[in-house]
Amino acid sequence: MSLSKDLKNFPAYAPPPEGHVSHSRLERVLRAGKFAVTSELNPPDSADPADVFEAARPLAEIADAINATDASGANCHMSSIGISALLTRAGYSTVYQISCRDRNRIAIQGDVLGAAAMGVSNVLCLTGDGVGAGDQPGAKPVFDFDSVSLLRTIRTMRDEGVFLSGRKITRPPHLFLGAAENPCIPPYEWRPERLAKKVEAGAEFIQTNYIYDLPLFERFMARVRDLGLDKKVFILAGVGPLASARAARWMRSNVPGIHVPDALIDRLEKAPDQGAEGKRICVEIIQQIREIAGVSGVHVMAYRREHLVSEIIAESGVLAGRSPRRTRS
Repeated sequence: MSLSKDLKNFPAYAPPPEGHVSHSRLERVLRAGKFAVTSELNPPDSADPADVFEAARPLAEIADAINATDASGANCHMSSIGISALLTRAGYSTVYQISCRDRNRIAIQGDVLGAAAMGVSNVLCLTGDGVGAGDQPGAKPVFDFDSVSLLRTIRTMRDEGVFLSGRKITRPPHLFLGAAENPCIPPYEWRPERLAKKVEAGAEFIQTNYIYDLPLFERFMARVRDLGLDKKVFILAGVGPLASARAARWMRSNVPGIHVPDALIDRLEKAPDQGAEGKRICVEIIQQIREIAGVSGVHVMAYRREHLVSEIIAESGVLAGRSPRRTRS
């Protein structure tokens, strides 16, 4: 078979389905009105692809897309574009995370085309943590973009078929655009307005930071509905298991925007098996989040404990009747 015939069947070169912007399984699930699940793959400190696949396998049992994180916390690991390439070639659906911290607009636009050419369909646009938060604080930060300007740039590449310079792109990328949001950072009343700016810039799906304070998240979602944003963007609430009461206190004290209520910490403290109780709490939170109007899914994060994600989603029941198991998109 000739190369030209091969390319006709390659997602990057075929038009998306009608009413869609990409070939993403995640987009298909969300636009069909199904409750979506995404999860985060913690990148290895390794050049061995087997380490990526080992972490991805339990996530593929439940995830409509697997996030490849981009040096989160400003710590160096295998690159998000490398992980996205490996997983996409293996038939997994991925979310390619781009942090503005480390690359300028020339590098980012080139990486976007490269990722799309490899079949990546989902992109999450992030400003990124400052280098002082990581293990190499002497690194030089770039921040040529922030998340909003990055969203606008990729939307321009996709919808207008040009680079920021105005030069034409021969084949624009077909990408489903996402951004992050944190409902639990004060001033709380400003968070929905900040979300609106990302939607205006091009965000089509949102993944939030960890949600442990449900009343606070419900107030955020009420304002989101008042602004009509729930009709314009798909919101996936961030969830994850707490390992122990000590870990919960540490997160509350050291991770901006994560509020773990005293009641949850007390519950963990009294449990004979705090890890199992943290997992049980996560299942309950997912079940409650599913009932909040305007929420389209959950984004599950379990640092270095990917094996728990499949168990948590299975016990929550949110995927009853369907299987997201690995697919090329």
